[in-house]
Amino acid sequence: MGTATRTDNGLGVLGADELRLLRAFDSLVMTWAQQMGAEERRYPFLLRPRDLEDIDYYENFPHLGLAVATADPKRLTKLRADADGPLRELPAGVLNDAVLGLPSAACYSVYFDLRGRTLSGPENRVTTVATCFRNETRYEGLRRLLGFSMREIVFVGSADGATRHLERAKELVLGLADRLGLPMRTQVATDPFFDRDSSRAKMQRLFPVKEEFVVDGLAVGSVNYHRNFFGERCRIALPDGTPASTSCCAFGLERWVHTLTARFGDARSAAEALLDAA
Repeated sequence: MGTATRTDNGLGVLGADELRLLRAFDSLVMTWAQQMGAEERRYPFLLRPRDLEDIDYYENFPHLGLAVATADPKRLTKLRADADGPLRELPAGVLNDAVLGLPSAACYSVYFDLRGRTLSGPENRVTTVATCFRNETRYEGLRRLLGFSMREIVFVGSADGATRHLERAKELVLGLADRLGLPMRTQVATDPFFDRDSSRAKMQRLFPVKEEFVVDGLAVGSVNYHRNFFGERCRIALPDGTPASTSCCAFGLERWVHTLTARFGDARSAAEALLDAA
């Protein structure tokens, strides 16, 4: 009963051994967060579309968006009465307008929570974990799930502090990979929050803002520098009134379970190796 991993079209089940491994890795990242001075937060599970619209989410990620809609009881009852058998889906005709959305990353709630605030200092760090959702074109075991766990350590403050935050995160992750014998490399990725024709996009090509930690072709985490994009859009100000810069390091917990299990043969052995390397 210890191992129960199975997935079906993006929906996964983890057994006791995989959960112990997931929690062991998350606990290690929490230790890093504490060392970096991050306070832990838990945010609402859902987001408001108007907040996502403010950061151009639906313009940049229209393919990923998933919404939460309630069913109209009368229309649903009629649909079931008219159906020949059990319902396999709920058609749009029985649903009300969606007023909430599912998050695809954990850090968005941090910026929305700080909306309109002036920070008390130039260095502010938060860590949070969220169940995130992405409407992918394909799913593949624990490598790519419809719903998955994301732990992030988020920085909000000065530009220099934001870049130092990522440098420290990279040191911690690459050091762990070295101790575990993981063949990890960093790979520059794109950040579609920046309009491809904007000055930010041109600067991005000169100074990459997103790097992924890749093991055997799978991105298990990333470091992301947003400059002052979220500071401007969410009106988060430094003590001198200028927009705050933000950065974050993110970890897909189920992807780490997959990667560590593949490295050590089974989840129980992987958890033991992780504890030894911590």
